[in-house]
Formats: sequence, structure tokens, C-alpha cells
Amino acid sequence: VQLQASGGGSVQAGDSLRLSCAASGRTLDTYTVGWFRQAPGKEREFVASITWSNTKYADSVKGRFMISRDNAKNTVFLQMNSLQPDDTAVYYCAAGVATLSPKYFRYNDWGQGTLVTVSS
Repeated sequence: VQLQASGGGSVQAGDSLRLSCAASGRTLDTYTVGWFRQAPGKEREFVASITWSNTKYADSVKGRFMISRDNAKNTVFLQMNSLQPDDTAVYYCAAGVATLSPKYFRYNDWGQGTLVTVSS
């Protein structure tokens, strides 16, 4: 499956952004879709994942971020609220078959990433 991430940008602390991950080639309804992020000089880290009916979040984003999917549009979204400078990173979406896994190596297909910059 081919993935296209979009929606990044530069915002102020406390603002919101919604990232989109649009899929082509195959439908996403049988996949787990995850969002990961990588800040400069840091390792890629798990943000959130979603299956058909379940979700999983990193502790650092619980209560602020929400992952959702629109199967009719073959798209997964990441709504990010109350953004903080520590959220600054390139955000990637990925698709895999391992249910809700927070491990990046469980995902086979990756989008190109979208940059989120949060200033204080």
C-alpha cells in the first residue's frame, strides 16, 4: 500500500493540527495504521495506532492526540491538540499487519513524512 502523509506545518504552542495519511493501492481496513515521529537527533518513536475498532497511544500524547480513520476515504487522521515544542518532529504514517504495535519494525509500508514545528 502507498501512503501519503500531509497536514504538517508551523504552529504556536497550544495550537492544533490535523495530519492525514491517504492510502492508495490497497484498502486500509485490514491494516493497522500507525503514526510515528522523529525529532532531530532522536530515534523514531511511536505516537498512535489504529485498527478497525481499537486505538493505542503513546503516554506522551494521551489526552491530546486522537487517531481516527475514514474507510470510505481510505485515510487515517491524527488530530493533535495542545501542541507543545516537544512535539516538533517529522511525522510518518505506516501500515502493517501486527495489531496496534508500537514497534516501527512491525510496519511494512511508510509514507514520506510531514514536518510539524511547534514554537513556544
